[in-house]
Amino acid sequence: MLKNSLPGHAPAPEEDLGQVMVLGPNEGKTFWQPTPANGQISVKIAPAFVDLQTPFSLGTQTVAPNSYVREHSHPEHDEVIHVISGHGRAVVEGQEYEMLPDTTIFVGRNRRHMFINIQQDTDLHWVWFIQPNGLEDFFEQVGRPVEIGQPDPTPFPRPDDVLEIERRTAFAPQPADQRSPD
Repeated sequence: MLKNSLPGHAPAPEEDLGQVMVLGPNEGKTFWQPTPANGQISVKIAPAFVDLQTPFSLGTQTVAPNSYVREHSHPEHDEVIHVISGHGRAVVEGQEYEMLPDTTIFVGRNRRHMFINIQQDTDLHWVWFIQPNGLEDFFEQVGRPVEIGQPDPTPFPRPDDVLEIERRTAFAPQPADQRSPD
């Protein structure tokens, strides 16, 4: 917030301070995700939560065993995935990469990508970052809020209007030759 600034004068560093926000493990917004990913999405940082100098969003994603995030791209967004736990496969522009703990994947705008949990009994879990933001809106609109103590509702279908939701948020139109996990 700027205090005592005169027009045409840059604020002193001590006057131009951004916010501070600390979230605990169960804070932010968390949503169950529909098929084919199942699992959960937690949104931890987004413009709706905190005043950001540069709009982005950040959170975590858990993909259930034998599930996947279908192939997609983001028209003006750069995305970073950092694997926390599990074992999976990333497919970026048709090229396969192993997803193990401490693997970091950068996917620039308009690059087709998907993430596949290849495990039979263990979740694949990662941190995601996207700039500009918008992905958090998609997760909220297609998901169901996680309520502590309530059972996991997955699997459940994607909304009938999922392509419209994608268009309004952070996704490019689906390619006619969309790949699926093999």
